[in-house]
Parts: sequence; structure tokens; C-alpha cells
Amino acid sequence: MDILLQQIINGLVLGSMYALIALGYTMVYGIIQLINFAHGEVLMVGALTSWSCIGWMQQAMPDAPGWLILLLATLIACTVAALLNFVIEKVAYRPLRNSPRLAPLITAIGMSILLQTLAMILWKPNYKPYPMLLPAQPVELGGAVITSMQILILGVTVVALAAMVYLVNYTKLGRAMRATAENPRVAALMGVKPDMVISATFIIGAVLAAIAGIMYASNYGTAQHTMGFLPGLKAFTAAVFGGIGNLAGAVVGGILLGLIEAIGSGYIGTFTGGILGSNYADIFAFIVLIIILTLRPSGLLGERVADRA
Repeated sequence: MDILLQQIINGLVLGSMYALIALGYTMVYGIIQLINFAHGEVLMVGALTSWSCIGWMQQAMPDAPGWLILLLATLIACTVAALLNFVIEKVAYRPLRNSPRLAPLITAIGMSILLQTLAMILWKPNYKPYPMLLPAQPVELGGAVITSMQILILGVTVVALAAMVYLVNYTKLGRAMRATAENPRVAALMGVKPDMVISATFIIGAVLAAIAGIMYASNYGTAQHTMGFLPGLKAFTAAVFGGIGNLAGAVVGGILLGLIEAIGSGYIGTFTGGILGSNYADIFAFIVLIIILTLRPSGLLGERVADRA
């Protein structure tokens, strides 16, 4: 039971990070039906930007508390990621908005490769140790342990989902998002500016991705130019799992996918002599994707127009 409880905690933490990334996927898809495969690379840029900022601030402010350095680095990384996603949408996706769907999809994959290459040139390809800025003392919980960073990850996911639901359903921008998702041309006739709404959606998604990247790097203690590809792909799986276009579905899909992956790689691995251990963790996410696409293509919660962003 101790092993199971620990894997559940690990799964909730991992799933929370997937959920933060999946929220960005599902918001963009909800408006323009585009799978932004460069979203994982925005996560990577956010993590590496924060890594650089933390190094500079530790030298410039050696006596500053770790939480303050992490907060400032997060704000800077979110700004950089937001500007990057704004430029990506304006330069790479907007000219192809009325093109066949295959064109922006190929462009998104190309943008992903381009960002990886540029990050490798700028930050070098070696793995970078990500500093632990919060207290590392674990908290015991019924025989399992959880760190302060993992608690923060869980809390941020809850706050992010609540903020997105409030934004989409109770704000002027949210109404504009839902109107644009329903019919951009009619929304434009009613005074909504679709280009501005779409840009705002990309910016919000980038902020969520940057926060997820920083937490991913903090949780695993490393950052690198390819770190965003696999989490981005799994977050897309989570969005499809929960029902892409549905905010709550993105979080539910992320949490369930994290639990399946953690229990599959850890708990089940103890009964197979490590044959299905952590080295094979990735297969569980894609097995789930195949099953969901086969049995329920709309996802667990389907796609509700009211929650589309």
C-alpha cells in the first residue's frame, strides 16, 4: 500500500503538469481547431529562460530567498514565452488560417523543430542542473513522501483551472473567445476582433506552458533543449483523453494519464521484475491514446461548446 500511495502522489504531480500543458492545447484548439505542436517547445523555452535568469539572479542577489528568485524567474520566463507564442501565431499560423488543415499542422511541426534547434544553439545541447530553490525537506504522508515543489505543482494546477474557467465563462474576453470559437465571421460582425482573441489565447497558453516547464524542470532537477517534446506529446494525449476543447477535460485527462503512467511504471513494475518499470513508462500514455481514439474519439468528457476557449 505504501508503494501504491507513493505512485498515486507521483501520478497526481505528473498529471498536474500534463494538465497545465493540456490547457494550452485545448484553448487553442477550441478556437481555431489547430493542434499547436510547438507548444512543448514553448514549455522548453520557458524552463531554459528561467534557468538562465536564476543563474544571473543568484550571482547578482546572493542573499535573496529562493522563493523570490523563483518567482522573478517565473515572471520573466512567462513574458518571454508569451512573446514567443504571439510571434509564432502571427508569423507561422495566421497566414495559413484559411488554408487546408494539413498546412498549419506541418508548419507547427516545423516550428517545433526550429525552436529546438535555436534553443540548442543558444543554450547548448548539454543537460543543465536546475537549482532547487524551495525547501527540499519532504513531508511524510501515510508512508509516502511529497516535497514542497510537488505540493506547489498541485496547488498551481487547481488555481490555473479555476482561473481558466472563470476567464472563459465570466469575463468579456471569455465571451469573445466563445463567440470566436462558435463562428469567427459572425463574432466579427458583433464587434469582436478574432485576431486579437486568438493572439490572447496563444499568450495565455504560453504562460501556462512556461509555468509547467519551470515546475517540470524543478521537479526533475534538469533542463535541456529537447525537454518539451515528450511532455508536449503526452499533454496532447491528455487533452484528447479528456475531450479536446473542454477545459475540465484537459485537467481530468492530464490527472488520469499521470496516474496511469505512474502506477504502470512503478507499482506494476514491482510485480514484473522491472520489465514494465520506469524505462517503459511512455508506452502507457500512448496505449491510452490508442484505446480512447478507438472507443471514444470525443474523449471522456466530450466537447462542450460552453467550455470551448
